[in-house]
Amino acid sequence: MHRVAADPIDLLRTRTSAKWTSYDPDVLPLPVAEMDYPLAEPIAEALHVAVRRSDTGYNRGSRPVAEAFAEFAAQRLGWEPDPGRVTCTADVSMGIVEVLRRVVEPGDRVIINPPIYPPFFDLVTEAGATVLEVPLAGGIDDGWSLDLAGIEAAFADGARAMVLCNPHNPVGHVHSRDDLAALADLAARFGVAIVSDEVHGPLAQPGSPYVPFLTVSDAAREHGIAITAASKAFNLAGLKAAMILTASERGDDVRAKLPYEVEWRMGQFGAIASIAAFRHGAYWLDGVLASIDDNRRLLVDLLADLLPGVRYRMPDASYLAWLDLSALGWGDDPAERALAQARVALASGPGFGAEAGRGHARLNLACSPEVLSEAITRLADAR
Repeated sequence: MHRVAADPIDLLRTRTSAKWTSYDPDVLPLPVAEMDYPLAEPIAEALHVAVRRSDTGYNRGSRPVAEAFAEFAAQRLGWEPDPGRVTCTADVSMGIVEVLRRVVEPGDRVIINPPIYPPFFDLVTEAGATVLEVPLAGGIDDGWSLDLAGIEAAFADGARAMVLCNPHNPVGHVHSRDDLAALADLAARFGVAIVSDEVHGPLAQPGSPYVPFLTVSDAAREHGIAITAASKAFNLAGLKAAMILTASERGDDVRAKLPYEVEWRMGQFGAIASIAAFRHGAYWLDGVLASIDDNRRLLVDLLADLLPGVRYRMPDASYLAWLDLSALGWGDDPAERALAQARVALASGPGFGAEAGRGHARLNLACSPEVLSEAITRLADAR
């Protein structure tokens, strides 16, 4: 399998994105979910061509992106979404908020599953709802799963929706078809909505393919709404294009009630880049997955050699590593010590949930092996 090599560190430091401008020059920045790999050439070419023709106006609607994604999903994900049941918007977070506003009432409780992508807490409240935490079951030693009993109890007590992270960020867990089907059955029994963030789906490793929620059952199609994008798999977060997908009349009604401007928030360059990614980016993505696989395995060896007390379970999806640094004695938020003394920026664990994230931090694996090795060496030297 071919690999895509990360850009040299000197070139990376000329980037102007948040990852490379938020810290002093001596810091290795590994908190933000942004890859260090060069942009896929078909995407770069599509954007260059668009600039040369001054194609910087409004997007032309959801259908072109939806059709390209449908082809990609059928070929790689075992999913055949209907392009006519897609509404595009700027990004996955915006899609989550807009959908929640249509499926819950102000003050309703919405389930999330810590440790969880920190913005989930804010997205629920932005939609006018109240966060209800039902942490993942299991952990680093035995693996994670949805706490179906806890979710059932929360629905029975009145929670009206759940924001699912599939695959799960930060732990890289790929939810099983059985767990997703059981979740869909609960949604049907209690008449609630499952809003499924699937942006990390294309980043599942070949041995652990992700299961799109809308494919698992009629109940999932009836009560689920999926939101995804090319942004994580192809490193396009700054270009602003995402999709809200449905597979039932109930879901279609939610999309129909979205404000007119939701679709127009998608950027023209985001649409152009997404179409190029879905149609012509597979070879690049395979190389990136192989490079991530190398790094997730390298991290096992680095920790064993240099930080044997740190616990880590290789992620089955994404390029994010969830580290339990409790044994180092660096307090509730070890990312603070990592930055101050090791000059390594990690994502703060408590931000993923005060309890579930205590003593933890998230590290970005989508970098060169040399940067990863340097980061772990620095952390070990800071003990």
